[in-house]
Amino acid sequence: MTTDTKTTTPLLQLVGVSKHFGELRAVDDVSLNITAGSVTCLVGPSGSGKSTLLRTINMMEEINDGAVFFEGHMIGHEVRNGHRVPVAKSVARKQTLNFGMVFQHFNLFPHYTALENVTIAPMLVKGLKKRAAQEIGRRVLEQVGLGNRMDHYPNELSGGQQQRVAIARALAMEPKVLLFDEPTSALDPELVSEVLGVMRGLADLGATMIIVTHEMRFAEDVADEVIMMDAGRIIEQGPPRDILHNPSTARARKFFASVGTLSAQKG
Repeated sequence: MTTDTKTTTPLLQLVGVSKHFGELRAVDDVSLNITAGSVTCLVGPSGSGKSTLLRTINMMEEINDGAVFFEGHMIGHEVRNGHRVPVAKSVARKQTLNFGMVFQHFNLFPHYTALENVTIAPMLVKGLKKRAAQEIGRRVLEQVGLGNRMDHYPNELSGGQQQRVAIARALAMEPKVLLFDEPTSALDPELVSEVLGVMRGLADLGATMIIVTHEMRFAEDVADEVIMMDAGRIIEQGPPRDILHNPSTARARKFFASVGTLSAQKG
């Protein structure tokens, strides 16, 4: 990981963010600072709120309480006449362009080639001309190791290759923060490493990434900070070696034992 892109001023800041679904507090009073160029891995049991937290960041889910700030400015909401209200849809669309999301499932258009899947959003959303979009598309597909697969359709690609197209699709929008929601969970084990390799490369280039993952060794190797969530709350937060090898809470020790990490086995 390069260090010259990092600063101490948060690029992204969550302050007391909560998201409720009826009685379920999926995200419960979460505060978090993300600096530019950092890699943050969110870990924890299924249903702990990790994916919902990502969706609140890129405004796929409207928060119930708290606030999200990007580059010092509140996003998703604004204060009007002393009350917090949602921003206009046109403003929200512009704000979401700061984030690129990579999901568990690839969600590629089956009738489009890899290059077409990557270039459609820059043309439709950002208004780029086809040639300019294709230049970006070729560059990011080369970046993820698919320079020789640009004209292939999704059914002609392996699962790992399809997920790399999905990563290239996010990169093509030139977001300032990349959000990954368990990007390897739908892959066969032998295909996981190629996707993680791309993500390692992005980290080396100084990309700002927030990653929901069950790949603990990857988190230890790549993350600047590991955050463990449980029942919608952050219960552990710090450098990977501290969290993975010496968790402070009984809940975290139990979780890491269940996933077989070295730290939990030592404990």
